[in-house]
Amino acid sequence: MILLIAFVFMLLLCFGVMTFFTGSSQSEKAADRRLASLTAPKAGTGAGDLPVEILLKVNPENTFGQLDHFLEKYKIVHQLEARILQANSKITVSMLLMSSVGVAVVGFIVACLCTSIFAFQIVAACALGYLPYGIIMFKRSHRIAAFNGGLPDAIDMMGRALRAGHSMVASINTVAEQSVEPVKTEFREVFRQQNFGLPLRDALNQMLDRVPSQDLKVLVTGILVQKETGGNLAEILDRTAAVIRERLRIQGEIRTHTAQGRMTGWILCSLPVLMLFMINFISPGYSNVLTDTAFGHELIYLGIVLLGAGAFAIRQIINGIEV
Repeated sequence: MILLIAFVFMLLLCFGVMTFFTGSSQSEKAADRRLASLTAPKAGTGAGDLPVEILLKVNPENTFGQLDHFLEKYKIVHQLEARILQANSKITVSMLLMSSVGVAVVGFIVACLCTSIFAFQIVAACALGYLPYGIIMFKRSHRIAAFNGGLPDAIDMMGRALRAGHSMVASINTVAEQSVEPVKTEFREVFRQQNFGLPLRDALNQMLDRVPSQDLKVLVTGILVQKETGGNLAEILDRTAAVIRERLRIQGEIRTHTAQGRMTGWILCSLPVLMLFMINFISPGYSNVLTDTAFGHELIYLGIVLLGAGAFAIRQIINGIEV
């Protein structure tokens, strides 16, 4: 088994090295695609019909370009691309998948050297394989939370700019220059797209794709409805900022009241595992009846399933409170 794992690991390593030295850079391929779209458009499709961001976007460097091209037809890959974009990360889907596979193989090999229980080996491989994606999701949630925290002040800034006589686009530029990150970066992108001729509706909807925030959705909906029906936009922005601030306040109170439940979930899920290691450290061989017998292996599998079910139930209860 260990020889097979080592062979697979070396095969993946050799594939990565060969791709690195023989493949063209991602920037060169992106430039070729943009030039081809401009010089040889398809029938009925001119260069002017192509989105501006496709013509100008430069993808990050990637040594697994062939793998990216192969994975483009799968829907889950586009979902991963959206998560990476929302996390503002420079990694690509192929790099994320290869790093997950590599870390999972390393975790499985280490688990094989430490124990002969197949369940522990699989759990270790899955946990380490999830680590790169977990980092992306953590960065995504942290960025969205930071955006939500700075959004009310940005809305107030837009309202003051409108009262001073500026246009909507000029107020967006004011936020892009004077707000905090990551609000500044996102509104700067909207202003840049406006300069390239993209309609305001499309630019705001693309910002919603980059930042899937309920608070931002309220703001975008208010701006677009005002453009269609008319009204005092400055007053709409003031009310929107007040609603978002109240929503953030209630969310903070809910997190305070549910902190005990989250801590209980962490304790209940980690206590059996920690106690198992502590007892075996104090009294070596105490759990041999679990690790050395078939019935003990079945009990371990059952315990892992029950721990996972308990953690899932507690998480659903805690996260089921919406504002």
